[in-house]
Amino acid sequence: MEKNDKTTGTVSGIIANLVVVDVDGPVGQNEICFITHGKERLMAEVIKVTGDQAYVQVFESTRGLRPGSKVDFEGHMLEVTLGPGMLSRNYDGLQNDLDKMEGVFLKRGDYTDPLNREQKWNFKPLLEKGAEVIAGDWLGEVEENQMPHRIMVPFKLEGTFTIKSIAKEGEYTVDDEIAVLEDKDGNSVSVNMVQKWPVKVPIKTHKEKPRPFKLLETGVRCIDTLNPITEGGTGFIPGPFGTGKTVLQHAISKQAEADIVIIAACGERANEVVEIFKEFPELDDPRTGRKLIERTTIIANTSNMPVAAREASVYTAMTLGEYYRAMGLKVLLMADSTSRWAQALREMSNRLEELPGPDAFPMDLSAIISNFYSRAGFVYLNNEQTGSITFIGTVSPAGGNLKEPVTENTRKAARCFYGLSQDRADSKRYPAIDPIDSYSKYLEYPELQESLEKNMGEHWLENVLKTKDILFSGKEADEQINILGDDGVPIDFHQRFWKAELIDFVVLQQDAFDKIDASTPLERQKYMLEKVLNIADTDFEFKNFEQVGEFFKRLINQLKQMNYSEFDSEKFKTYEKELEEMLGEFAVETKKEAQAV
Repeated sequence: MEKNDKTTGTVSGIIANLVVVDVDGPVGQNEICFITHGKERLMAEVIKVTGDQAYVQVFESTRGLRPGSKVDFEGHMLEVTLGPGMLSRNYDGLQNDLDKMEGVFLKRGDYTDPLNREQKWNFKPLLEKGAEVIAGDWLGEVEENQMPHRIMVPFKLEGTFTIKSIAKEGEYTVDDEIAVLEDKDGNSVSVNMVQKWPVKVPIKTHKEKPRPFKLLETGVRCIDTLNPITEGGTGFIPGPFGTGKTVLQHAISKQAEADIVIIAACGERANEVVEIFKEFPELDDPRTGRKLIERTTIIANTSNMPVAAREASVYTAMTLGEYYRAMGLKVLLMADSTSRWAQALREMSNRLEELPGPDAFPMDLSAIISNFYSRAGFVYLNNEQTGSITFIGTVSPAGGNLKEPVTENTRKAARCFYGLSQDRADSKRYPAIDPIDSYSKYLEYPELQESLEKNMGEHWLENVLKTKDILFSGKEADEQINILGDDGVPIDFHQRFWKAELIDFVVLQQDAFDKIDASTPLERQKYMLEKVLNIADTDFEFKNFEQVGEFFKRLINQLKQMNYSEFDSEKFKTYEKELEEMLGEFAVETKKEAQAV
């Protein structure tokens, strides 16, 4: 939406950060405006229009604001600025560069440019004069932190254009003209390296968006082994306070097979976000050998920053992801936490006196969450290249109640559910993902099943289902033992319990502080799972339940030593040989063979 004659207005009412404005002309939904308050200009967004009044949510504190203040409408929606220089940046929810701001607390009305306008980039053209292009086509590229950053035909252009001229390889700033395009009517369009795009409108420059089918390797065993997520897939991590949502997100960010990592800290406590700012610059990137922050962008809108901007922050992050996806890159987008985004929606809905839904959330919460999650995905671009956004959000349900509206509606939208268990966290079983309640709907897709069989063997899905059966059987045996006592159940119940514990300790639990165990390649996951399942299939003969526990504790310790050793190394093989000797102590078949000899 663009307008030549800008509309103005006057503040007539104020309810916290909801401001009622009397307007003198047309305004549109989601249009941006600035409210003049002394020397400050406060940014706001139109969220409702009634007659000649516009209701706007202000992205700043409205303390001291009075009726009569002047309002200038900009004629466009809330936009992000896209171009080289966004990696390694720390932005707020409105894409202000936090590193350019001064003071401990952000000053009201202080807005900064997200890009460095003076830095020069080495531009290399990818197309020549006379080539026909459409929106999203790659004109050239610059290198940013060893990552190819494609300069594209502006997304807002419609129809086919011809390249009238294109810059030669050389050093340019983001505002320098790098190409001139001409439409079929002979009109010229000057193109530089900067684009602007409204955050609540998806970038659609791809020709096809198929169902995700490629496995995304995260290095986290309880995800890759039992409930895999696809490249371009969606998942969410609900769990009570202290169960490790943020730590799990950090682990996935560091280890997942992605080119670009975008972290949206949406309403998280400021101290947790400070840890991200401090830790990420120090983390080594296992994929490049450099620092992880070099391919990371952080969008921070903490709990003590404006609530209204909390909603904008997730859309800002997603739009940046779509921009990089249009370059043919794999993007991993993490949002922490979407519960607080939903709380911001609830707050504005209540102030607008809309009809409330469950727990006073908006009636259309389900549609809002679904529309947002649908912006992720795997795409084929116009040049046959592929790009993807894999989105994983966290949900912080009040009191750990997974039946509350945000969790329930997110469950409908996301394809992977990684529920964190308070019991597992309390017993230090990390990651605390509940292996029985969690699921991946992508396992139902024949395309992913083929991909898994290709990488992990034709019996992979069968082994996954078998593993879950053993875990469920072990849980039932544990409940019986707790009710009837150790002596009140057959030894078989103890075996079922300990075989489930074997899988839990060796496959599901992972040491994020160990250099080797922190990330497990798929080949190693396959090998260790098959080894553990072979043990679970073995019949053992014990005299009493104490013998069962002691034996399986030794097995668990031996297998964990294997997890801490380099795969297929001499040390690994030594532990494996010792393990085989241990198994022979109580295995029924081994005893029969010895007696026969």
